[in-house]
Amino acid sequence: MLFLKSTSVTKAPGIYEVDVAAKPPGKTFGIFMATDPDNPPSSVLAELEKLGFYRSYQQAYTHKDKGKVLDIHFHKNGTDLFNGWKTEECEANLTAIDNLFNGIGIKVAPRVMSLAEAYA
Repeated sequence: MLFLKSTSVTKAPGIYEVDVAAKPPGKTFGIFMATDPDNPPSSVLAELEKLGFYRSYQQAYTHKDKGKVLDIHFHKNGTDLFNGWKTEECEANLTAIDNLFNGIGIKVAPRVMSLAEAYA
């Protein structure tokens, strides 16, 4: 989900990049973060869990610029078909995500993935 250009700059302490994206048709969003494993954004991770998001994927790797990265994906089940979000859940969850990341100086722009990206 994330194309991380560099580990030399963070968007917030311990966070290299954040992507808020949904598979088509785009009502249930996930949060995809590239973090610094040596300086994890513990308060942000704890707040996401308080909001009901759970870690669905986590993998550490070394970036091409030799920096360490921990890639973490968060999801939250909804009450619609196949655990998707209903319209009102989507609005509430996106507002909560926006408030959390705006509070640490990161502007998020939720997007719907292309079919190729979503099912690669």
